[in-house]
Amino acid sequence: MHILRLAVGRTQHQLATLAGTSQSAIAAYEGDRKSPTWRTVERMAQAAGYEAVIRFVPALTREDRRSLLLHEAIAARLRAEPQAMLTLARASLARMRALHPGARPLLDEWRCLLRRPIDALLPVLTDPMPWARELRHVTPFTGILSPAERAQVYRAFAQSERDDASDYSAAPDQAS
Repeated sequence: MHILRLAVGRTQHQLATLAGTSQSAIAAYEGDRKSPTWRTVERMAQAAGYEAVIRFVPALTREDRRSLLLHEAIAARLRAEPQAMLTLARASLARMRALHPGARPLLDEWRCLLRRPIDALLPVLTDPMPWARELRHVTPFTGILSPAERAQVYRAFAQSERDDASDYSAAPDQAS
């Protein structure tokens, strides 16, 4: 739900109101304390103006998960200060293009994305698909988050990884 909510720039309360549910339900979905039914996922997507579609993609690596979390924070910052963040990203992209000619195809993609409306750019930052993962390897949004903000994301990521490991070790053995 978090990625959907970020993509449409809504608060938990706003999405809950649109979808006919409670803010606490959205918080529980986002905090992995509750799992929505497929019908709920469809209803949330529809309320946000999206369509829910199931796609099978390669599993995210640890680095992919951390990058995704960082880019969710970047997306929030970009939504709050679009012009300032885009100016910084474009300057970073120009430096990267000069320093890393081997990454030119991906940097050319970023150049196109940074010219698009912000509503077209934000979903790429939080997209789990392989193409977006590859783009995030050469993100022009380096330096957007302060060291304190980045450290906060890393702490949240580490806690999430510990929670996931704890959940996995507490799960009953499925082998028979």
